Amino acid sequence: MRELFLFIVFLLVFLLGMNFLRAGLFNLSGERLKNTLQRVTDKPWKGFIAGTIVTAVLQSSSAVTVMTVGLVSAGSLSFSQTIGIILGSNIGTTVTAEFMTFSLSKWIVPGAVIGALFILFSSFFLRSLGFVIFGMSSIFAAMEGFKSLAIPLSRYDFFSNVLLMIENHLLMALLIGMIMTAMIHSSSAMIGICMSFLSTGDLTVSAAIAIMLGSNIGTCITAYMASIGAGKEAAFTAYAHIWLNLLGSILFFPFIDELGTAAAFFTSEKNVQLAHASVIFNVICSIIVLPFSTLFATLIIKVHGRKK
Repeated sequence: MRELFLFIVFLLVFLLGMNFLRAGLFNLSGERLKNTLQRVTDKPWKGFIAGTIVTAVLQSSSAVTVMTVGLVSAGSLSFSQTIGIILGSNIGTTVTAEFMTFSLSKWIVPGAVIGALFILFSSFFLRSLGFVIFGMSSIFAAMEGFKSLAIPLSRYDFFSNVLLMIENHLLMALLIGMIMTAMIHSSSAMIGICMSFLSTGDLTVSAAIAIMLGSNIGTCITAYMASIGAGKEAAFTAYAHIWLNLLGSILFFPFIDELGTAAAFFTSEKNVQLAHASVIFNVICSIIVLPFSTLFATLIIKVHGRKK
């Protein structure tokens, strides 16, 4: 199966590109952003704003949540201070999906060449910038690859049956999004794949939104793994991340069609509708919980127990 092999290659290119992009952005601003998280989280709304901005800059909610778990484990933050950051990170990560809706195919090769050349420089700034440019080029190259493979893959019986099952059973779509994201540790990659199938008409917006909701749950695995052995407070942070995303996905699951309609109000392009749906979902969930962040933190402690 040549197409399946190429699909795996493009998936690896996408994940590699995300890692290059995050590494470059973190080198350029990571320590300053980390210090910002420590300084402005005395109020939930401050943590919320900081989490949104830091995640939008670093292009990864998982990276910010893992960073937050590390700060809690080191005693730099208390668990209650992390709720606002987590809520903000869920909004900040939607920037990645919106970013992937742009068509930059003609800049892929020049960007990859320029990025690779910059990486060879000894200057820390130029090398970091090179990682960013090369990472962005890799991401868009993978997206173009996904689009080229969407139709050929849908012709295989296995994939056509999976697509049919997803369309007929949205709960299965949610589970697939959750499991696949947990396996590849990237909700952005999962959403990118969905966008490719949306652009070719092999996937409906409702099914893609169900997968997106599942990916919001699956992405929690990274923070949970980072919290293992990091102490009780860090574990509470991971549990809070899981419960926030799980409850939000359960809350919105019956309203997938309405969410799709709301996204369609802004654009007729189906892949862009998915990105907008992700924004609407995460903004509403975070804003609903933010006023009750202290109460939510108390509930997490009660449910999962604090050691005396």
